[in-house]
Amino acid sequence: MVTASDPVAEGFVTSLAQPGGNITGLAGLGAELSGKRLEILTQAMPQLSRVALLLNPTQYFSAAYLRETQVAAQALGVALQVLEVRRPDEIASAFAAIQQAGAGAVLLLMEPLVLEPHRHNVVALALQSRLPAIYPWRMYVEAGGLMSYGISLREWYRRAATYVDKILKGAKPGDLPVEQPMKFELIINLKTAKALGITMPPSLLLLADEVIQ
Repeated sequence: MVTASDPVAEGFVTSLAQPGGNITGLAGLGAELSGKRLEILTQAMPQLSRVALLLNPTQYFSAAYLRETQVAAQALGVALQVLEVRRPDEIASAFAAIQQAGAGAVLLLMEPLVLEPHRHNVVALALQSRLPAIYPWRMYVEAGGLMSYGISLREWYRRAATYVDKILKGAKPGDLPVEQPMKFELIINLKTAKALGITMPPSLLLLADEVIQ
């Protein structure tokens, strides 16, 4: 496994240190990062008071994501507008609802079935709606999104290859501890920020791992 959100809770492994079965690999932190993404949004826009949250409730990890985001929103004094997107044809109507409700920005959760395959459409709708958004992966920013914060999928999959190597050489998966990410990357697209009329604070730019001009 490469990006399991919570492999212990999902029953894949007994524990991270001692998987114990025939599955091991990498666990990508998910829900824990949602609050941090919301915090970054408020750093970019200090006057932000209402944020829309896009999620797919059919995903098993959505409840955990929502809880973490609600806790962060309360601490930051931000109102949260939750919109459910179960199918690709619901994406456009979700952005229309966001505009109608008057949210000032959008937070997208990890969603491999609906949002990620249609990321170009998601980014285009955010720009058309003039809504700043923060995404879980840099692929959104490369498609024109404003910001992303999360693990580097490129590096994570490279790391996964070391597990394949060990197992092919005879190691038992149950003896290989599950790894969690220790490093996260913040990617900012300044071209998109300019198009949205946002002046990124220098302090946030200094924290960025990459700034796309």
